[in-house]
Amino acid sequence: MEENSSCSSISSAVFPVHRQSSVKETFSTIKSFSVDILLKPTGNAPIMKKKKWTVDSDKPIGWIIEFMKKYLKLDSNEKLFLYVNQTFAPSPDQMVRNLFDCYSTEGKLVLHYCKTQAWG
Repeated sequence: MEENSSCSSISSAVFPVHRQSSVKETFSTIKSFSVDILLKPTGNAPIMKKKKWTVDSDKPIGWIIEFMKKYLKLDSNEKLFLYVNQTFAPSPDQMVRNLFDCYSTEGKLVLHYCKTQAWG
C-alpha cells in the first residue's frame, strides 16, 4: 500500500511545545495599543467637529465620557450616554480594549452618544 505523500509530510512536521505561563507573565506581556474610535451623535446630542479619535486601549469608557463632556462643554450635572453599535451602553469601568476586541468594525470602534437614554 502506497503512503500519501501529503500525509507523510504532515506527520513529520514538528510542532512547538509551549510551556505553561503564569498569569503574571501573561498580563505583563500585554501591551496597550491605540484604538480608533468613531463618535456619532444621536438624538439631541451636540455634534462634535472631530468624529474620529485615537484612544489608548487601556482607558475605561468612563474616561471617554468625561473627555467628551469637557470637549462639548457640558455642565457637570448633565449626563452623556455612550452606546456600542446602537445596541447597549457599556459600564463606565469597561476597558476600551475589550469593546474593541469584541465589537470593532473595519478597525474602528463605533460609539453613539446622546444626552438622554436611547438604546439598551
